Amino acid sequence: MNIELFIARKIASGGMTGKKLAGPVIKVATLGIILGVVVMILSVAVGFGFKGEIREKISGFASHIQIMSYDYNYSPETNPISIDKGLEQEISEVDGVEYIQRFATKPGIIKANDLIQGVVLKGIGEEYNWDFIQSILVKGRLPVFADSIRSDEILISEEIARMLKLEVGDKIRMYFIQDRPLARRFDIVGIYNSHFPEYDKRFAFVDLKHIQKLNGWDNNQISGYEVGVSQFDLMNQVNEEIYYLTSAKVESNGTMLRNRTIEQVQPQIFGWLDILDTNVYVILILIILVASFNMVSGLLILILERTNMIGILKALGAEDWNLRKVFVYLSGFIIGRGMLWGNIIGILICIIQKYTQFIKLDPANYYLSTVPIHISMGELILLNAGVLIVTMAMMLGPTYLVSRILPVKAIRFN
Repeated sequence: MNIELFIARKIASGGMTGKKLAGPVIKVATLGIILGVVVMILSVAVGFGFKGEIREKISGFASHIQIMSYDYNYSPETNPISIDKGLEQEISEVDGVEYIQRFATKPGIIKANDLIQGVVLKGIGEEYNWDFIQSILVKGRLPVFADSIRSDEILISEEIARMLKLEVGDKIRMYFIQDRPLARRFDIVGIYNSHFPEYDKRFAFVDLKHIQKLNGWDNNQISGYEVGVSQFDLMNQVNEEIYYLTSAKVESNGTMLRNRTIEQVQPQIFGWLDILDTNVYVILILIILVASFNMVSGLLILILERTNMIGILKALGAEDWNLRKVFVYLSGFIIGRGMLWGNIIGILICIIQKYTQFIKLDPANYYLSTVPIHISMGELILLNAGVLIVTMAMMLGPTYLVSRILPVKAIRFN
């Protein structure tokens, strides 16, 4: 029989008489662990959820990897590259690539209801992956593009529609400033809202053939390719493999290709997201330390309360390490119970928020309309393992107090 474990269980359950402090101390220590675990789970779920949602919005507009002319100058007025079906096939066969799609861009001015607004038209074809745009569509439908004829349908953002007082079904005129100014008419068939102003105020989606016509390109010329990967973590690896494919391509006119990840295209936003990760880790460290010191103080009180018991057991021949094990086991009971309830409450809150979205956010400040939630089983296991290891390690220190207690004084301790 494990005597130390038996004694620890009795103390934890209140089965051993003392100075009536064990019960409240254990409850307060347990409550501290519960609150700490709940806050840590929510911090990780919200922090990673926010990063994932913002990352999804950015890659939804521009995909994970872009392939364009090497002399691309960060302007919507791009230099064309030629469609290379062989390259498209080679890229689509790279492990981790989910899709490859053609695109072209052209800046212009929308005039409607005596109002004007500058936008960038993004020309796309029938192979375009609409999954992200479909998820943020708020009115109307997605435009339909085909290879045979040029479509006049356009998809605009809710922000542009609000500024220009437009609705689905309205017709708009766009003007393009170049050597010979041009005008085009489009029919609004859908309105989207990503709650990301940097993109909502900028992009409208039209048929790729319109951009080719406006730029004076032939049907074999585009601004570039967008490549989507199955997992964001594979992006840099896939980008390196695509680099070896594109670096060997030189067109007859001398045009070379280069590919960039979305992190390279938007370094400011991804730098900001990295800072959010740092904030999450700082919060986790602080909460673990607070919970640990709460446990240390509680354990010290329990040891002092059981001074008489420790003296008697030492007088009966118990060694210091055996008595320290009693309080290590006791700490394990408190931490384990707190972590169990903390996980139940934390996960329950995450599930409720994920499926009901009852906590709202101001999209103007946070780019999201609700608090995002994302946490995996692996992250939960690592979080709980970290909490358990750190708190249990810190509990070893206070148990040294047991070795300082002398039986002759402890038995008379009152």
